[in-house]
Amino acid sequence: MATKKKNNKKQIIRIILIFFLILIASAAFFSYDSYKKIYAPNVVLKNSSDKFLYVKTGYEFNDLVNLLYEKNLINNRSSFEWVSELKEFSVVKPGRYRLRDGMSNNELINLLRSGNQEPINVTFTNIRTKAQLAGRLGRKIEADSLSIISLLTDSDFCSKYGFTTNTVMTMFIPNTYEFFWNTSAEEFFARMAEEYKAFWTDERKQKANNIGLSQSDVSILASIVELESQKKDERPIIAGVYMNRLKRNMLLQADPTVIYAVGDFTINRVLKVHLQYDSPYNTYKYLGLPPGPIYFPSISAIDAVLNYEKHSYIYFCAKEDFSGYHNFAETMAQHSVNARKFQKALNKRNIMK
Repeated sequence: MATKKKNNKKQIIRIILIFFLILIASAAFFSYDSYKKIYAPNVVLKNSSDKFLYVKTGYEFNDLVNLLYEKNLINNRSSFEWVSELKEFSVVKPGRYRLRDGMSNNELINLLRSGNQEPINVTFTNIRTKAQLAGRLGRKIEADSLSIISLLTDSDFCSKYGFTTNTVMTMFIPNTYEFFWNTSAEEFFARMAEEYKAFWTDERKQKANNIGLSQSDVSILASIVELESQKKDERPIIAGVYMNRLKRNMLLQADPTVIYAVGDFTINRVLKVHLQYDSPYNTYKYLGLPPGPIYFPSISAIDAVLNYEKHSYIYFCAKEDFSGYHNFAETMAQHSVNARKFQKALNKRNIMK
């Protein structure tokens, strides 16, 4: 009887030991499984285009998970959701986040929860129209081109910053600016207004006042000067020609304004038919500056206007050697000689339009 009780006791102890061993093994397995879910690699970047994750404004947690899974950026969706719940991650912050191949769920969640997105550089160059600006921005920041165009053509919105729908384009000073991807159209304009104020120092404003032009007028004239010559050393001379014309109440007769008015930027040779095009931007038909800029002028061109060269030239024409420089003249007779030389060079190269 005693032996039987002893055997039963051993059996109970064995069962208890087995139970504890199973419990320990289960705990170890659970711990290891949990560790893998938290710290094991789960982000997979198959293409170089996947290195950035764009989380749109208004996204909720499920939208984020769907985005990650549909783009095949994570191997295991359920593990990401499990770790997110464990870390109480549910509030999604929009932005452009740089991913790294092999990131764990823990690393990815920490990045997304921190909102530590990578900024993007936006550069304004070679822009003539509002549509071009909106298109360029729409490919760089979250704000779509339609929302940008809408503000550019909203007179009340433009007046808030001291511009009209024609002059608002002078607010953008060509440079490279750093933005967060999830910048809205309104935030973009507010930032550019600050950059505009910073650019127009007291010294520049005083120079504009001294030559009798508003800040927008300076940029409008600079946009013409920019397109007239790519030679920075010549721009103050060209600006001086136009200032002489403005002072004498003469037509500016700037070919770049005609091209802008016509809207065909492939024109290489302005013809008589183009000069007849009726538009307030056609300075062959209308006195004074056009109502708005015809190009985003560089800082060099703006400063060329502010520091224009004082001389007696009224006319200028591209040199016949196609060097990019110009011949300047004080009289129509001199200008006619220069113009014929250039027209002859155009004909010789068969540049007819």
